Order: sequence, then structure tokens, then C-alpha cells
Amino acid sequence: MEKADITFRTRKWIRPEDLNANGTLFGGSLLKWIDEEAAIYAILQLGNGRAVTKYISEINFVSSAVQGDLVEMGLTAVNFGRTSLTMRAEVRNMITRQSILTIDQIVFVNLGEDGRPEPHGYTEITYDRDRIPTHHLTQVLPQD
Repeated sequence: MEKADITFRTRKWIRPEDLNANGTLFGGSLLKWIDEEAAIYAILQLGNGRAVTKYISEINFVSSAVQGDLVEMGLTAVNFGRTSLTMRAEVRNMITRQSILTIDQIVFVNLGEDGRPEPHGYTEITYDRDRIPTHHLTQVLPQD
């Protein structure tokens, strides 16, 4: 994934609690971080705090990281469905630029207040913060 292709980026410092018995980055920690960041990205793109993970395609662990490494997670939207958003992800070492993990598809579904899929109405990536939800999910909004 080229730098220009990535529309959402975050960074992490690998700490002792992120390591497996081999002393390398635990895959479960990495997947948790990706799912959290993908959820934030989906919320920003869909304008709804009720966006949930539906599907994650094959996860390709290319290399590993060790304590003290800086890793960069990149996400980009590749398709807007009627109620969904599909994105791809890559995690790489910030210093060496070596790929650590790639995921071709992460699908999030936009949910309504009833917990069922709901059309979101978007077809393109936003690069602004214009779709950030303006209320907390527990807040009841007045009906029109």
C-alpha cells in the first residue's frame, strides 16, 4: 500500500505487554488495534457511532515486530455499499517500512437505532471531519 493510498493512519509503540512467548508482537494485540482503528475510521466515514465489524478477510502476517519498534497502521476505504463500508489495511514498521501485516478486506456495517443494517447514503471517502457524529450514542435525539 503506497503512502498516498492510505487515508487513515495511526501509530503504536510496541511495549512488553504486547509481546508473545517468543518475544515478538502478539498477533491478537495487533488485530485488536486494527479493529479499533478500523471502527474509528468507519465511524468517521459513515457519520454514525453504530458501525460494527462484519467481516475480516484473510490476514497475512508478513513479518513481526519486537519491543521498542514503532509500527504504523494504515486504512483506506475501497468500497461503499448501501449499508456497509469496505476498507483495506496494512501495518508496517515505521523505521524500516517493512510490512508486518496486510488485510485486503475489513467490512463494517452501518446500524440504525434498532440494531439493524441501515443505509448510510455515502459513496466517497471524506477527508474532512464533516461526518463525525455530533451526539453520544446513549443520547436520544428529538424526532422531526
